[in-house]
Amino acid sequence: MRLDLIGHTYRYEMENICRLFLPQEAVRVNEEAEGVHAVTILQRGAAHTLLRAELMLADWRETAQAEVDNTLPNYSKECERRLAVLLYSLFVRLFGFSLRWGAVTGVRPVKLMRRQIARLGEQEAVRWFERELLVSPEKAALCLDTLREENKLLALSRPDSFSLYLSVPFCPTRCDYCSFVSHTVERAAKLIPAYVDCLCREIEVTGKIALQLGLRLETVYMGGGTPTTLTAEQLRRVLQTVSSAFDCAHLREYTVEAGRPDTVTGEKLRVLKEAGVTRVSVNPQTLRDSVLEAIGRRHTAAQFYEAFALARRCGLDNINVDLIAGLPGDDYEGFQSSLDGVAALSPESVTVHTLAMKRASNLVIHHRAEYDGGSQAVQMVDYSGRRLRAEGYHPYYLYRQSRAVGNMENVGWSKPGSEGLYNVYIMDETHTILACGAGAVTKLKEPAGEQIDRIFNFKFPYEYNRRFDELLERKQGILDFYRRYAGEIPAGDPELGK
Repeated sequence: MRLDLIGHTYRYEMENICRLFLPQEAVRVNEEAEGVHAVTILQRGAAHTLLRAELMLADWRETAQAEVDNTLPNYSKECERRLAVLLYSLFVRLFGFSLRWGAVTGVRPVKLMRRQIARLGEQEAVRWFERELLVSPEKAALCLDTLREENKLLALSRPDSFSLYLSVPFCPTRCDYCSFVSHTVERAAKLIPAYVDCLCREIEVTGKIALQLGLRLETVYMGGGTPTTLTAEQLRRVLQTVSSAFDCAHLREYTVEAGRPDTVTGEKLRVLKEAGVTRVSVNPQTLRDSVLEAIGRRHTAAQFYEAFALARRCGLDNINVDLIAGLPGDDYEGFQSSLDGVAALSPESVTVHTLAMKRASNLVIHHRAEYDGGSQAVQMVDYSGRRLRAEGYHPYYLYRQSRAVGNMENVGWSKPGSEGLYNVYIMDETHTILACGAGAVTKLKEPAGEQIDRIFNFKFPYEYNRRFDELLERKQGILDFYRRYAGEIPAGDPELGK
């Protein structure tokens, strides 16, 4: 499709609106292209700015426009929002359906709701979502419910708090829907021993920095990839390094993703338990074997049940289970059966994701997943909310992804007291996240403000191993950040990184 921008630079947001309805179409900006043609125009006058959107397809053509007062606070952001809503409303007319999240394109709608509540109060913030962004009443209510649960967890964080993320970017096989930088064990087995060596060394260096700065470790999250692709001994070594490198006296949560049931063994689970891990994820994504096979997961529903039972026998009393709505080959009845099967196990939390059609995934490269405003994925997500609420779960974190089927959301549902703290802190950008491993991103949060700086690790394991000394040099950026925003700190440790 073609998108023309006239008089403004709101390219990113206008492209995002187009992708809500045409997620797999290439958007050509100010270039010739076939199919839908959108034009967005900003004309600033002496006192008011005229905003106009036009949408054309063959003989179909419609226009929508609005005016903005030039003296409005946040004038530019308001122009961007209103122009996006105009374009969204034209797509609704063209395709004949609206989306539950309206013109919301961001990953963090709860954070947006929090800002509006600070400005308007709860009731008016909800009305603002419905009126100004065309969000459905049920999604605005879900956002508010999630925010209320989040607030209880955010109150636990302090200005000197931080979380630790550990990346293990290896999996038994690559799932068709996955676009993460992860490598199958078959292809990357030779890299893993050196990778574990480097990861442990990076953990030690990062621990020195955290201790030097007097930071308070609140949560640890080991993800990937699938961390349990490591051997029991490799897991033990990494977890012992964390315990020796960091002050864990104030640790509230220690999560390890045991995501693939085919990687879970009693020995590995005992290692996790002995190391102080308090929360694990065992993630089938679906309990239909035919769908598991279709998406490239080489395990069965029976293996998931076995892994879940094994985790219980090993004394792990906070288990999360992930499911995905909208998987190819699945249908409403199949998803309903999967969710019912998971609910019968009574895990402490259930995370329901909506399939996101990532361009780098095999699913998008080789298939065209279902996408329309009334898709089965919408029904699946609706059912998950009804069923899990009936079972005593509440929504505690929520985020959205680009190109999600039906434009739906991902929601973490939890029993009271079993919420995943790290999930809330990373999504709300509450405090600093120090990250170790390939593809990991350290996010440095200004203790008394909103400034966030990022330090990126090398993406690929082979690059991480080969350029590891360069990576350690980047860690100096953590000290520089806190020197800038938190006053004087001790001079850098001359032994750092040695």
